[in-house]
Amino acid sequence: MKILLLAPHPFFQERGTPIAVRLLASELAGQGHAVEMLCYHEGREVEIPGVVIHRIAPPAWVRGVPPGPSWQKLICDAYMWPAAKRLAKGGGFDLVHAVEEAAFMARRLKKLYGLPYIYDMDSCMSAQIADKFPVAKPLARLWERWEARAVQNSSGVVAVCQSLVNVAQGHDAMVPVCRLEDVSLLEELAHPPEERLDLDGPVIMYVGNLESYQGIDLLLEAFAFVAPKHPKAHLVVIGGSVKDVAKYRAQAGSMGLAERALFLGPRPPAHLGHYLEQADILVSPRTQGENTPMKIYSYLDSGRPLVATRLATHTQVLDDGISLLVEPNAGDLARGLNELLEHPEQGRALATAAQERMASHYSLEAYRRKLHGFYESLENALERGGRP
Repeated sequence: MKILLLAPHPFFQERGTPIAVRLLASELAGQGHAVEMLCYHEGREVEIPGVVIHRIAPPAWVRGVPPGPSWQKLICDAYMWPAAKRLAKGGGFDLVHAVEEAAFMARRLKKLYGLPYIYDMDSCMSAQIADKFPVAKPLARLWERWEARAVQNSSGVVAVCQSLVNVAQGHDAMVPVCRLEDVSLLEELAHPPEERLDLDGPVIMYVGNLESYQGIDLLLEAFAFVAPKHPKAHLVVIGGSVKDVAKYRAQAGSMGLAERALFLGPRPPAHLGHYLEQADILVSPRTQGENTPMKIYSYLDSGRPLVATRLATHTQVLDDGISLLVEPNAGDLARGLNELLEHPEQGRALATAAQERMASHYSLEAYRRKLHGFYESLENALERGGRP
């Protein structure tokens, strides 16, 4: 098939959705499909064999599009719609694969040109709006109705976790859904970076952006409880914008943790394994959201024990057999960290079980099998004039 992939975000950037879309585009092209992608103007140029990349051209002052809902995204999407319309009208496409809010554009393209589309749900947008902008909850309800119509008019849904499968099927119980989890980003490096932490004592590590929903405030509060009991322990945080790193460094300093809580800023995802292997305990203190963070799969693959909050964002992948789950409050997070610091053999057992689960359920081979099977059933159904 000839596929128009609508990816409403900067591309390429080293963060969750762009990384997932790069893998998706590569696998679809590898399956033999002709793929053309439309994305935002921001991001570095990358080559994906078999994939043609188009970009929008919004005003030059629209820069620094952040993750999640934002005014920058609204403007970029306004420029993305006419570009998508031009491509769809004359491109000879068989299918649109629309990521996140691009499904609303794809629904309109279906009405205009009869193009079937796949709704790729990387998140529940209505919930994101309600979480990030509480005053906009009425808008979130409107967005939920739009989501429902986008699902109902689609030829199928690709969802990154079970909670989003439930959302899609709640809108249309008959919609075909492919649950397509992320994969580990760990890779063997011929020339690993020279940077070493060289800390005298155990290392608790977080990797990811520093948006409020990630629970970094909670993590610092918990580490303040852990630090006196384990005077050689360090907290190492990798990731975040310059602004967020400065904010949390100042916050750690005000808590007397400046020498113990280190905010390193971003590092290339290709180097992720190099840093995870220097940790003793990994942590995901997330406090909001439903979709499973991409980093969880790399955490599970790392051979290091994981402490995570007992919320749906984690528990649709994690359980007590492969991680130490805690309540989303500072006291219980500190308890979990203390438990693994004091009982390293418990952590080793969890890490071994996590690697086994990763290999059997969330490998690249499993990803390919799910994606290719879904697209094969979709092609057969479209030939018959229906859904898979």
